[in-house]
Amino acid sequence: MTVVEMKEPGGPEVLAPGSRPLPTPGPDEVVIRVVAAGVNGPDMVQRRGHYPPPKGASDLLGLEVSGQVVAAGAGQSLWSPGDMVCALTNGGGYAEYVAVRADHCLPIPDGVSVVDAAGLPETFFTVWSNVFLDQAIPEAGNFLVHGGSGGIGSTAVQLGAAMGLNVYTTVDSEASASFATSLGATRTIDYKSEDFVPICREAGGMDIILDIIGGDYVARNIKASRHDARIIQLAFNAGSKVEIDLMPVMLKRISYTGSTLRSRSDAFKGHVAESLRETVWPLFASGALRSVTHATLPLAQAAAAHEMMEAAQQHGKILLTA
Repeated sequence: MTVVEMKEPGGPEVLAPGSRPLPTPGPDEVVIRVVAAGVNGPDMVQRRGHYPPPKGASDLLGLEVSGQVVAAGAGQSLWSPGDMVCALTNGGGYAEYVAVRADHCLPIPDGVSVVDAAGLPETFFTVWSNVFLDQAIPEAGNFLVHGGSGGIGSTAVQLGAAMGLNVYTTVDSEASASFATSLGATRTIDYKSEDFVPICREAGGMDIILDIIGGDYVARNIKASRHDARIIQLAFNAGSKVEIDLMPVMLKRISYTGSTLRSRSDAFKGHVAESLRETVWPLFASGALRSVTHATLPLAQAAAAHEMMEAAQQHGKILLTA
């Protein structure tokens, strides 16, 4: 089968077409003929050599796919050949076929095309598991999402609005502001000309903050929080080494957490998938949620997709079609 592989860590130019044997399913797996694969931030980090795949996982990039089940392991009963699914992978999505755990697959949501569905698993698993799953969500609470026009951000804005939260989000342009507003944002904040801290404090403080920036945003997020807030760190685009005053964390009883999805257990990911299927997937049929695809490129143009991703101008997800 045709794949996209990298011979060594580096820039987008290290991505090139290659060939690998067809995968076979393990007892608890299915093999999917890939229709499309999502491009995500962790792909960039792995390409640069800083996010190695878990033991036993494919070395190929690609953490989410959509397509058709073509083979099914004997130890699972969730899917049969011919079923159309989207799935979270541990790697291997940049290929014509990929083996995935059956319980990490989901049906294509009503109203979403099979191509666009490839952009759902990574961000929905991530945001749902970190922000909403098994958490008490304050009624009409305030939710600050940094980077509301990207993949994680656009998913968080939509889910926050669908869960009844007042969603505040930082953006970098009028176009990004309009996009975030169309997804349900209550207030957009142009971080180039506005300081999110006083805006959030004027609103009474944030109950939940989802951050992918880090750097000086860490201390500013604490200032923008109200008592008993949760701050969730998913990335550090501005750096992970910071000096902060922890006294406000104690005085406000703030919970500060962070995680990476890829290293979580298979059982946990299966739990997230089940919760998404029961609680979130029906919201696509009702129109409360929608897929958001910025661009679709052929698999052979993975390097161009990475360049587009690193330019950080996209509104929604970038997909590769196999």
